[in-house]
Amino acid sequence: MNKPRVLVFIDWYKPYYKAGGPVRSMVNLVDHLSDRVDFCIVTGDRDYMATKNEANVPVDQWVEGDPGEQVRYVSPSSRSFTKWRMLLNEARYDVVYINGLYSRWSSIVPLWLLRGSKQRRIVAVRGMLAKGPMRQGALKKRFFLFAMKVLGCFKGVEFQATNEEEVQDVQRWIGTDVKVHLVQNLARRLTSTIAEGIAKTKGELRLVSLARIAEEKNTLFAIERLVGVTGHVRFDLYGTVYDEAYFERCKAAIARLPANIEVIWHGQLPQEQGAEVLTTSHALFMPSVGENFGHTMLEALSVGRPLLISDRTPWRELEAYKAGWDLPLEAPERYTAVIQELVDLDQEAYDALAHGALALGVRYLNDPAPIERSYAMFKG
Repeated sequence: MNKPRVLVFIDWYKPYYKAGGPVRSMVNLVDHLSDRVDFCIVTGDRDYMATKNEANVPVDQWVEGDPGEQVRYVSPSSRSFTKWRMLLNEARYDVVYINGLYSRWSSIVPLWLLRGSKQRRIVAVRGMLAKGPMRQGALKKRFFLFAMKVLGCFKGVEFQATNEEEVQDVQRWIGTDVKVHLVQNLARRLTSTIAEGIAKTKGELRLVSLARIAEEKNTLFAIERLVGVTGHVRFDLYGTVYDEAYFERCKAAIARLPANIEVIWHGQLPQEQGAEVLTTSHALFMPSVGENFGHTMLEALSVGRPLLISDRTPWRELEAYKAGWDLPLEAPERYTAVIQELVDLDQEAYDALAHGALALGVRYLNDPAPIERSYAMFKG
């Protein structure tokens, strides 16, 4: 049986990792489907927010990557309509798989060059049409989507949504008649799903966030929720600073916190170290304005760490699973109350919460359905 051949456009790819979720989604997809799909990945030659090729990857040529993939790291000087047309025409591809909507070279140019063609195209919207992200730069985004539709760039294009809410987002902003594949993002292949224990003393709490320091990740909101909490709390932030002005506001909020609250920014964390850092904390605290999946959230659950997140992610009804809390951002006082509840937990009560988190994570990791749906999407 012939393996589907998929040409992928994505702004960043391994060994680079600072862009977070989209990179992890693509890496996981290749890891799970490499024996059944051939991926040819066109990406940039540097990391998110970087100005040079720090990993010294070979540029402007096809490189044999891990099994099931070839990667082409394209330097900025080599990006052009002519080059992209050549890439699209140099081989036969069953699918052109586009990650995101707004990138000039990974989204707009491929869709423009392929408009009106019979080439099968799938766009993974990666949460970009969700309510929270669409509120940021709303007019500009609406005009862009309108223009892409008028120019025929979305005609005949299929879309990937990772949950029912995202299906509705695609239908609202792109059109009710477009074909939408409801295919969840795939989890990282983990070598172990055994939770490492952590001591929990009543009156002490260690929280962690693994997300870029940015408005859409709601870092400032998280910091401000610590005001009024009694007991000793340490909140570790790992992530790239996206907006320096926003980061200054975060630092000012940290400076106003009382002495019993400690917030420490550590910079970006390599993906392979995520599980280790999560196991040294009691809970993941990430009240982002929207996530189409939340890889870090699943990773936290898979090592037995409860979540304190917003209700704008696929990880819902956490209290029912005894795995954490998904709270509305419109009720900030509830976050503070839950943090105080976590501070006040003793070892026995905390362990019950950790076990609930692990059970939910393992349930998702053991579900083969998302892998099969991903393969079916490419097989067509």
